[in-house]
Amino acid sequence: MIKVESLSYSYPQKDLYSNISFTVKEGQHCAFIGSSGSGKSTLTDLIIDPEEYMFEGNLEVNTNRRIGHVTQFSKLDKTRKTTVFDFIAEEFLKLENEIAVICSEMETSSDIEALLEKYQQALDAFDAIGGDDYETSINNKLNLANLMSRKDMDVSELSGGEFKLVHVIREMLNSPDLIIMDEPDVFLDFENLNSLRKLINSYKGTLLIITHNRYLLDHCFNKIVHLENMQVQEFDGRYADYNFALLQTKIEQMELAAADDEEISRNEVLIDKMRKISTDNSDPSRGRALKARVKIQERLLQSRTDEPFVEIRQPDISLGEGAEIEEFTALKVDNYSVSFDETLLENVSFEIKSTDKVALIGSNGTGKTTLLKNIMKNDSNCIELHPDIELAYLSQNQGEMLDEASTIAEEFFELGFATLQEIGSYISKYGFDREYTSQKIGALSGGEKNILQLAKVSYGKANMLLLDEPTSHLDIYSKIALEKALREYKGAVLMISHDYHSIVNCMDYVLIIEDSNIRRMNMKKFRKMIYSNHFEKDYLEIEQKRKSVEMEIAFALKNDDFELARTISEELESLIV
Repeated sequence: MIKVESLSYSYPQKDLYSNISFTVKEGQHCAFIGSSGSGKSTLTDLIIDPEEYMFEGNLEVNTNRRIGHVTQFSKLDKTRKTTVFDFIAEEFLKLENEIAVICSEMETSSDIEALLEKYQQALDAFDAIGGDDYETSINNKLNLANLMSRKDMDVSELSGGEFKLVHVIREMLNSPDLIIMDEPDVFLDFENLNSLRKLINSYKGTLLIITHNRYLLDHCFNKIVHLENMQVQEFDGRYADYNFALLQTKIEQMELAAADDEEISRNEVLIDKMRKISTDNSDPSRGRALKARVKIQERLLQSRTDEPFVEIRQPDISLGEGAEIEEFTALKVDNYSVSFDETLLENVSFEIKSTDKVALIGSNGTGKTTLLKNIMKNDSNCIELHPDIELAYLSQNQGEMLDEASTIAEEFFELGFATLQEIGSYISKYGFDREYTSQKIGALSGGEKNILQLAKVSYGKANMLLLDEPTSHLDIYSKIALEKALREYKGAVLMISHDYHSIVNCMDYVLIIEDSNIRRMNMKKFRKMIYSNHFEKDYLEIEQKRKSVEMEIAFALKNDDFELARTISEELESLIV
């Protein structure tokens, strides 16, 4: 279905790919993975419309292919008045209407042959997308995604997560040869994430899906394409098996590279000594010995083991340091209500202490983001902030907090940085090259934008953080770095999240929105709710252990402790079911 050979592509300020090659076969469900900013979305855009890009190498996609596309930021048109069923069925209804019009014209037209040809073309197109039974197909997909109750609802009334699922269903039912999805899991609540898993696994066609979501990676794919450091690796099989094989290879390569570096260093010391002796001694044999040793060094450098494919690049996120904070009531919400076309929250009340770390959870579209924004604005009589509280806000809508037309340098000069060198040094801790200061923010990936927001939040030294889906778009190592920063943060946190591990690893308790109300839930009850309603307890606990062991391996490798890394990898293998 897709064949990429020796493809290279660069932006003016960044090389993205260097001679990469991979294939995706018909019927495969392929996960496209890689760290934030590695160029995954750009490569899928290139596959969809190669004529728009100047690249080197070959890209072949089945010539008669039809490509469906679910973008990273599926936009819900609030002005559009159409039901969920009609939105999904749009292509079917269009062809059905076209066939009906042609049939009507046949009753009065003398040019029957031309109309018959048009009729056959429309009928073929209708059959190609399974038009004979499209109503049943739509109902089946809506049932699978637990969205049957939304069938006759206006599409503009859907939550963002529900609309993402409806968009996925629409693309699947239009029967393209290939569907490309860019992070379809972002912002989905626990229930909708499970629905997405079911939709992916029910689909018989070819899928190429960009995702950082370990739950989907573990349950949905039989092919992995991994883009990292301008190179690509492909693996036919499960993500868990690929990840284990990758870490095994990394241990071997790093050990060989370390041994090669040690030999090269010893040889360099010997060459320096021989140069000094040759300078003081005109004996020709000394010069010949030196030349021989230099040639040995050249061969050693040429045959040196390459650096491993994946270099763990974990941002050094710090959300604020300092002494323990005295406990007081940081936020008080009393009889707060919010409604749009319907009531989202009604007369809710709660308090958050100055040291509380709280997850705000609930289904998509229940008013979580609206509440967070109103707390940030602090312009409601129902919301009271302590005078000593200084807020910082991270938005899931990144354009609210970042000017996409500005460069990174311009964004940080506004915060009070004095020089480009100071900015470069600061952002380097967050995984950006120092030269990135001149990069336009609009050109960054979704994950890079979230890391940049976190860098801004950290610099502000706030003592209460309002975080709206901070893990969205982040790769696994950035998520782990954020979890560590949240645990070490001394102030208060109110975080909207659908990331189970970030909640249980970092938060003290949960505020859950149900039936337009908010109730407090401790972590024990939250875990029990998730186990019974959404995910298997064994899977979540094993996955948490796997992540922990993988990071232990990564840190052992950073310290060149290869024996420890091999020992820990045996533990990881036992966790792969």
